[in-house]
Amino acid sequence: MDNSSSQPLKLPHTLEEKRIKALPPACYYISDFITEEEEKAILHKVDTAPKARWRQLTHRRLQTWPSDLVKNTLLDARPLPDWLEQPIASRLLSISLSESQPENIFHDSPHQRPNHVLINEYPPHTGIMPHKDGGAYHPVVATVSLGSTLCLNIYKSKEDGALDPEPVWRILQEPRSLLITTADLYTEYLHGIEPIATDVGLSEETIVNWDLLRSSELYIDGLNQRQTRASLTYRDVLKVSKLGNKLGPMFKRS
Repeated sequence: MDNSSSQPLKLPHTLEEKRIKALPPACYYISDFITEEEEKAILHKVDTAPKARWRQLTHRRLQTWPSDLVKNTLLDARPLPDWLEQPIASRLLSISLSESQPENIFHDSPHQRPNHVLINEYPPHTGIMPHKDGGAYHPVVATVSLGSTLCLNIYKSKEDGALDPEPVWRILQEPRSLLITTADLYTEYLHGIEPIATDVGLSEETIVNWDLLRSSELYIDGLNQRQTRASLTYRDVLKVSKLGNKLGPMFKRS
């Protein structure tokens, strides 16, 4: 049973303490980035968002905040709503990279903070094809998982350019966790989620962040039965519409 609700939140002093050492520099995993109460409050906001906020795809649906991108440009420059800013964005910006690097993970991005959040909902049997996030964003991706655990697969293309169907690494993302990928993991590798109901073959040998998991004992049989998971992906869009910049201060957060 998960007893995290009775434990106070203990964030690391630096991201380096939570670096996934088996991966190319640098990828970080914090198993308890938000509390259960914060998770419930955020999920309530996600679930009660206006219907127009949801975009329905074939097998899943998503929300984009503050707006979609048009030609890799963020048209709506309003700040993120308070429920996406607090506690996640502010907490993300409060953690230093390392003892020798007091800056946060977005310190060298154009806006020095995330300005865009993509919310994906993944029911069981739902995934996403291996892909790269592309050039619209600064190469830092910070994802908070809500509701359920699932396995993220990392892929690399073969020398001939074709995708190797076998993942080179697997990362288990628990509810309330934060996963940050940067640099080569963003630009050179693809990531995807298998459309299955049960993650299998989970072990210390197959999961690169096994030693950083909150509850690895839950998967000692090598299995994870998925429930509906929501992911909140924070990124800094490189290009922001000048019109959006002018209009931004006129809007209030909602």
